[in-house]
Amino acid sequence: MKYAVLTTVLCSTLGAATAAPAIDPATLGQIRDTAMKSDYAFERLADMTDLIGPRLSGSPGAAAAVEQVADAMRKLGAKVTLQPVKVPHWVRGVETAELVDYAGRPAGLSQRVVLTALGGSGATPAAGITAPVLLVKNFDELKARAAEAKGAIVLFDVPFDQGMADRGLAGPAYGQGSNYRTNGPREAAALGAVAALVRSVGGADYRIPHTGATRLNDDQRIPAAAVTAEDAMLVGRLLKRGPVKMHVTLTPQNLPDADSYNVIADLPGTELPDEVVIVSGHLDSWDLATGAHDDGTGVAGAMGVLQTIKQLGLKPRRTIRMVAWMNEENGLRGGQAYHAAYKDALGKQFAGIESDSGGGRPFGLRASIAPESVKYFAPLQQALQPIGAGVFQRQDHLGAADLSYLEAGGVPLFEPVVDTHSYFHFHHTPADTLDKVEPDSLKRHVAVMSSLTWFLANMEQPLGRAPALVK
Repeated sequence: MKYAVLTTVLCSTLGAATAAPAIDPATLGQIRDTAMKSDYAFERLADMTDLIGPRLSGSPGAAAAVEQVADAMRKLGAKVTLQPVKVPHWVRGVETAELVDYAGRPAGLSQRVVLTALGGSGATPAAGITAPVLLVKNFDELKARAAEAKGAIVLFDVPFDQGMADRGLAGPAYGQGSNYRTNGPREAAALGAVAALVRSVGGADYRIPHTGATRLNDDQRIPAAAVTAEDAMLVGRLLKRGPVKMHVTLTPQNLPDADSYNVIADLPGTELPDEVVIVSGHLDSWDLATGAHDDGTGVAGAMGVLQTIKQLGLKPRRTIRMVAWMNEENGLRGGQAYHAAYKDALGKQFAGIESDSGGGRPFGLRASIAPESVKYFAPLQQALQPIGAGVFQRQDHLGAADLSYLEAGGVPLFEPVVDTHSYFHFHHTPADTLDKVEPDSLKRHVAVMSSLTWFLANMEQPLGRAPALVK
């Protein structure tokens, strides 16, 4: 959902437009420059990653993060609300695999396979399972070889297209690969496979696995895992020599739903307090690392927006609402809960900003707004040009994750345009740690989102809805 192929894109020019007094160039410049000098967001990111660590929904880490972010926002003077959310509670168990039989294998030898269970995976018996491996390159090949899938371990060997990512198309590249992670195990289970593996969806081939959610039916919840690119390639080479058997042990548990919360922090508006501008990221992370890029930078950046505006003593016309979403990674329950609470008054949700593409350098913004509204953002573009972030792209539909329910109801969405060429080296891996985040890029991130948030909270013009979303 996060990386749906983008449709209509229109880059606006820096044309003339009249800025309302509350969003004059001097104020926008002051917001930008203040954010560029602040370490607040990076400090909050360090607190989240170094002091808490992984934050998978339902875990003690997720609960600690709720309290940590809420406390930080209270210290800023924001009005904090914890919105209850029931979330999935999946826990990782033992995860091992080895190649135990293949043509040319020296007697008594086996080879370790590096893998990690996918969220929602079923479990093997405690002693594991041994079965032949069926390697397929796509769903059509799986269908053509359906008879071989029964009783087999199906491996979807779909390489991540790093060439696309290097040329600014990391999202579509991820979408191509994650389709097999999300849907492949279910398709294999339907054909009688005893387990399903997918080649890790990422561009850094350093023999690290990339986890993520998969969609399995409860009555066919087979073991499912991601193997490293190197191990997928090894299996492919061995299969050219003859049949391959693998022993796999996965013992995750799907536990009853747990209680958790979205963290909501408001700076009330002075003139239009019932109209809301959301700035947000998701608080949960996968359990292999500390979720620094995914999505610690999004949450810390959104927190930095409130800190910047509070530091300057600015009072917005509309309410500015920071939301740290819970359960983006394996359920979107946080976004669903927020939509359920406000679905009867979506017209009061003036705009939403979601940051969930990592902490790479930002180059500007994209927005699902009406074409006639693009011209209003020229002053904002001009204010962001000094930090190289003046790009503005209009699309009919962003497909952001947690805000997708609001967007479907007509709420205009915004997100930073960031450099993601190396994002999937770390995303959902054990390597997504604080040291991978560039402090300067995070400052730029806060500067872009703070300027945008202030602009939206004070603009006089009607923003308009994206044409494709008008009911």
